[in-house]
Amino acid sequence: MPNTESNDQRTKKLLRRGRWIETASLVYNLSEVGVSLTVGFSTGSSALISWGVDSIVEANSAAFMIWRLHGEERGISQRDVLKRKKIALSVLAGAFIVAAMFILYEAVTTLMSGRSPSMSWWGVGILVTSLLVNPVLAWGKHHYGKKADTASLKYDAIDTMICEYQTIVVLLGIGLVQWQGWWWADPVAALSIVPYVAWEAFHAGRDAWKVQPESGA
Repeated sequence: MPNTESNDQRTKKLLRRGRWIETASLVYNLSEVGVSLTVGFSTGSSALISWGVDSIVEANSAAFMIWRLHGEERGISQRDVLKRKKIALSVLAGAFIVAAMFILYEAVTTLMSGRSPSMSWWGVGILVTSLLVNPVLAWGKHHYGKKADTASLKYDAIDTMICEYQTIVVLLGIGLVQWQGWWWADPVAALSIVPYVAWEAFHAGRDAWKVQPESGA
């Protein structure tokens, strides 16, 4: 039996699946936020708090991707797609700036106070879970982004894998605190997140400036 599915139908189906992946990413990022911030503040871990703050921004990114993909799936005009892109990038740029400032403040005050965080297996558990979940989410985003020829999904997959590397750094920092007694490893792990967040703020702001919905560019 011949395949009667049109290219438009196929693209919409791929966009819908990409939106499902972003929905799963949103739900998981929110769980990261809840666990990491609760445990981070209760144990005094700057690294976990910073990781949780970054997860808030990642959850925002997933939410805006869902909004944008839903619009493309419905067949909104290119002008409206670009408007959604500009809004999303502008909000994310602001969120990244606030996150970078908060993480920097938290890490520096912890270094100055010299306080050592206590151990929590809940914190370790959410980090280890993320090591397993993030590659799956990144693969899904890249797969459907490639199939649907949607660059934003592929870029989001890269961001998800960068979060994977951050998770490794935070785990390493917590491990050095607990097993080597290096209290400073926790805030240093938090500080290592700042350059990425600052770069993403610059990147999102620059791209938002470049988007011109009225001219279709």
